This record gives sequence, C-alpha cells and structure tokens, in this order.
Amino acid sequence: MTSTEAVLSNLFSILKSSLMKASDQFKAVIEKYLNETALTDTAFAIHFAKASKNLESCLSYIFSEVKKTGLCAFDNQEIFDMALRYYADDTIGKPAEIQCKVVVNQPSQADLFTPAPEPCPIPEQGSTVKQETKPVSKTLTLFDL
Repeated sequence: MTSTEAVLSNLFSILKSSLMKASDQFKAVIEKYLNETALTDTAFAIHFAKASKNLESCLSYIFSEVKKTGLCAFDNQEIFDMALRYYADDTIGKPAEIQCKVVVNQPSQADLFTPAPEPCPIPEQGSTVKQETKPVSKTLTLFDL
C-alpha cells in the first residue's frame, strides 16, 4: 500500500467513525426522548412497552418517512412526533432498512466576541412620511347609514 492509499484509508476510517458518531448520537437522542415521554405519559408507556416495537424499527420508520418527504432538514419535534406515531400506531409494521447518514445539529452558542447583527434602520424623527389621502366619496353606501 502506498502512502497515498494509507492516508486515504485513514481518512476514510476517520470519516466513517464520525458518521457513526452522528448516527449514534441521533439514536441516543431519540431513545432518551422516548424514555422520558414514557415516564411522564402513562398512555404512551403502554405503547412503548409493546414487544412488537423496538428502537431499530422506529429509526427505520423515521428514515422512511423522511425519505418520503424528499426534504433533508427537520425540526426536532417533527422527528419526535414520527417516533411517537411509530409506537402508537399498530398498523405500522417493520419498515425496510434504509442506508443513510444522520446528523444532529446543536444550536450555535452565543459568542461574546462576535458582534451582533446590525438592526434595521429606523427613520429619523425629523423626517416626514408622505401619506396619501383618499378622496372623500359623496355618495352614501350601505355602510355609511
């Protein structure tokens, strides 16, 4: 193996492990949400305890639903709702496996050294805004009575 192939192989393994970490992080976030919901919602806890449902199938269901939309970015609550629907709906069987990459984005932290975006300009008080006046109608309408 040449040095270039070794570098590419190493880079590939690093990339693969970083992708797996993102997918593992996604799985952990979904699992945590489902466990917390089952603890606080007794109605959901019954669905969550079903032997026919499991986390891997839940993730496959989410992936298939996301694929159906054709979109690539979702709000957290949209994904959590899909997970809840999977456990609550008995008509959903075991979905087909889908190979995909999942990335969990964290909200950006506020940076004390980055300046805030400039606010929109506000008109000065000395300037006047021209207002159009509508001509007064001389005929009476039903609303004028």
